[in-house]
Amino acid sequence: MQILAFGGANPPTAVDYLVVAGGGGQTSIGLSGGGGGAGGVRSTVQATGGGGSLESALAVTAGVALTVTVGAGGAGAQGNNSVFSSITSTGGGLGNYGTGGNGGSGGGGAWDNIPSGFSTDPGGTSTANQGFDGGSGQGQSGSYGTGGGGGGAGAVGTNGGANNAVGAAGGVGIQTNISGSSVYYGGGGGGCTNTGVGGTGGSGGGGNGANATPTSGTANTGGGCGGANVNSASSGGSGIVILRYADTFDAASTTTGSPTITVSGGYRIYSFTGSGSITF
Repeated sequence: MQILAFGGANPPTAVDYLVVAGGGGQTSIGLSGGGGGAGGVRSTVQATGGGGSLESALAVTAGVALTVTVGAGGAGAQGNNSVFSSITSTGGGLGNYGTGGNGGSGGGGAWDNIPSGFSTDPGGTSTANQGFDGGSGQGQSGSYGTGGGGGGAGAVGTNGGANNAVGAAGGVGIQTNISGSSVYYGGGGGGCTNTGVGGTGGSGGGGNGANATPTSGTANTGGGCGGANVNSASSGGSGIVILRYADTFDAASTTTGSPTITVSGGYRIYSFTGSGSITF
């Protein structure tokens, strides 16, 4: 479906953006899996808890179509990238059985049930200015351990402990009002335990871990999935792209992908939950 909003002689010359990638998924094999990392977050609008540097508005040219790609959450894999024109946010890292996957935010590490002694599997590494690292998974032979929490856009994932009481929490996301309302994006997924209570997902769509069925990341937040037990996978949440500029400028001449278009607080706002394009 195509939405047409015919502009006039006063198009914007630059636009603010929030580009959130898809959250990391969880492998379906392993014990005490780590939570998925949040999708990478890039923004020009001040946010609470943001881990990245505030970026400059993107210059745009009238009559030139700009591509918008909204990354899907990872299903047993790293999340998918989201793109606005030249701006790319990296998909969240895989919550893994072993070392957490790298991504926008890193996935949580799992606990390896080694024959004897104490084991630690590190969390995945984040992408600079897009998120934070995942927490490590830890465990002790002869007892259960916990998977690490996935990294969030606003904080690192919590490390697991050498017990099975409570799973590690996912890192919190960032809170921004670019859409006209204050919303969290990019929460990391909580880690799993085998018999205890799963870790809580970070604010911003992070899924809760569980020893049975974990929670997937929330759609259009870039939240990481909850950590899984053996053969109990979950998926990361899809991303979102939000654009805004002062409402003293004309509406976009053409959009595809059916964005939600609002005028609020002195801004024209275009929220893409699916891929498309925009021409000013």
